[in-house]
Amino acid sequence: MNSLLSRALELQQVAHDFMYLETNTAPIYSDDFCRLNKELLVKSDSLFSEKSFDLEEEANLCLALLMGYNATIYDNGDKGQKKQIILDRISDILEQLPASLLKVRLLAYCYGEIYEDVLLQEAHAIINSWGRENLTTEQIGIIEELRNFEANPYPFEEIE
Repeated sequence: MNSLLSRALELQQVAHDFMYLETNTAPIYSDDFCRLNKELLVKSDSLFSEKSFDLEEEANLCLALLMGYNATIYDNGDKGQKKQIILDRISDILEQLPASLLKVRLLAYCYGEIYEDVLLQEAHAIINSWGRENLTTEQIGIIEELRNFEANPYPFEEIE
């Protein structure tokens, strides 16, 4: 099955894996790195024009696109514009989403892009409602990613 949702979830996984390449496995060679980067850009570009009328599917698609474009080093000159369009699409649906893991993931990746504190506050409010016992692997993962965004605000930096 090659549904829009399955393609979006696949892109999320590929982008996540690429952003967090395992350092304890076999080394990745530059030609493999470049090939994987190009494949990630092609997957992102192939989904960019897609849209869904289903709220959750659209949220997953936007998350996948933002993750995909953030993970790749390649830019055909329009990556910044595409990321802004994706952020606008996310803004259109964010208020409609219920408090959930998907919403926290969107908030975290948007925060990692524009560093607006209101996104961070909403993500933390949802996370705090989960409680600390019985967190799923996915919840623990996004908490760690959000901490990473907070600790490493690159490329947003205040210069004194």
